[in-house]
Amino acid sequence: MNNEKKYKLIGADGKEYFSEQKGTLGGHRKLKIYGRLDCPSALRHIAKGHYVHERVFFSDEATAIAAGYRPCAVCMKKEYQIWKQKQGY
Repeated sequence: MNNEKKYKLIGADGKEYFSEQKGTLGGHRKLKIYGRLDCPSALRHIAKGHYVHERVFFSDEATAIAAGYRPCAVCMKKEYQIWKQKQGY
């Protein structure tokens, strides 16, 4: 019997899967945003009881991007600016 903890992550196809490795980035399913696990904005919303039901996790940034998520403007400012320029904003 395998007693190792499994973590629910989102793959590049946008579907959930279980992994033995923790995710390195968190995100919001409906807003399609990803960011650092210590993002102050996400942590504020979680502390207020928001966000938790829409929280998702990714193994890495490339997976989050492939799944159609954009970088957080608060905790990933540089990545967000690059994304924004690519969108033509």
